[in-house]
Amino acid sequence: MLYKEIHIGKFIKERVLELEMSMERVCSFLKKEEEAVEKIYESKSIDTDLLLRCSKLLEYDFFRIYSSHLILYSPPSAVDKNKNPKSDKIPYFRKNIYTQEIKDFIIEKIQSGEMTHSEIIQEYSIPKSTLHRWLQKI
Repeated sequence: MLYKEIHIGKFIKERVLELEMSMERVCSFLKKEEEAVEKIYESKSIDTDLLLRCSKLLEYDFFRIYSSHLILYSPPSAVDKNKNPKSDKIPYFRKNIYTQEIKDFIIEKIQSGEMTHSEIIQEYSIPKSTLHRWLQKI
């Protein structure tokens, strides 16, 4: 799976097809007409409330696609952590938690010869020891 370019509508449609879910069921759960559901399938991005409902209906965490993108493609933080204290009003998550999908994506890049170890480390800011630990478990 390529996390750099995300077209969420295609992922939703693919999941509906995987589950062989009827259009009537999708329309009923989302409370949308068939034309609106087709527009969702064609949309590169959708409202988060709608994405949450799609995630529940299709039993798939579509938000994880965006989280994976952040892990792989966001630049390292240059913010001084002492100047920007964490607020209790919004939840904070550690960036360095890699999902199995991320690990598989990275390992596939290496195994296919698409990227070298050093290119992975440089491109995605994954620590060398972490990458080697993943590769030892193969």
